[in-house]
Amino acid sequence: MDILDTDAYDKRQRRNTSCMLFLFLLPFFASVALYFYLWIPDSAPSILASGVKAAPVLSLAFVVLKYNGGRSLLGVAGGLVMSAGGDACLIWPNLFLMGMIFFALAHMLYSLTFLTSRYFSHSLSSCGLYFFYLLLWAAGGGIYFYLLPFLKKSPEPEVFVPAVGGYALLIVLMTSLAARTRRPLVLLGGLVFMVSDFTLALQQFKVVEHLEHGKHLVMTTYYLAQLLIAVGDIKATMAEQAEELHKWKRS
Repeated sequence: MDILDTDAYDKRQRRNTSCMLFLFLLPFFASVALYFYLWIPDSAPSILASGVKAAPVLSLAFVVLKYNGGRSLLGVAGGLVMSAGGDACLIWPNLFLMGMIFFALAHMLYSLTFLTSRYFSHSLSSCGLYFFYLLLWAAGGGIYFYLLPFLKKSPEPEVFVPAVGGYALLIVLMTSLAARTRRPLVLLGGLVFMVSDFTLALQQFKVVEHLEHGKHLVMTTYYLAQLLIAVGDIKATMAEQAEELHKWKRS
């Protein structure tokens, strides 16, 4: 098989793999459509409502497990499962803090994944990347201090002031490590996640009394962020497997 035949074969393989991935993602798109059709935020808190809200993220966890195996339970798949737990908690207003804890665990698992060899980059000493880190941490710190007066007015300031600060630290760290991977899908997922959480915080802590279509914005960006992170993780695994195959062919 000459090099042209090999290139054509690789292109067919990538095309077939992308088609299969899209098919596996159909339950995610269907469950997201169901969530918006039923518009769960306007319904009374219930086990059914929490299940409908968590279903899209759980479907992504199953797809990541399908491609990456059980090891991903300590990585992105595990983070998605933790996120589903957070989704379920946020259905009930009095479980908001518990939901934050679940999402904080999810960001920790994402961060650990982005430090693995699958995401290793040989060109990390970029001035542009360090400048991006500076902007990211400045934005995260600025958002927290912008929220701080409103956190102090919350029903439990002694809890939410440090809790939101710790959560902000974790999500900015996760997005910084996503940038370190140099993988656009993963980085975009982290950035969109920050937008989603900031929009949620504006409403949760009464920074804005009424944000038109605020809940729609929160959930649209949230589901998009999880999709980007999940697909980015799958693509990283595919790239690793392709590299190992090419090394085997050359040997």
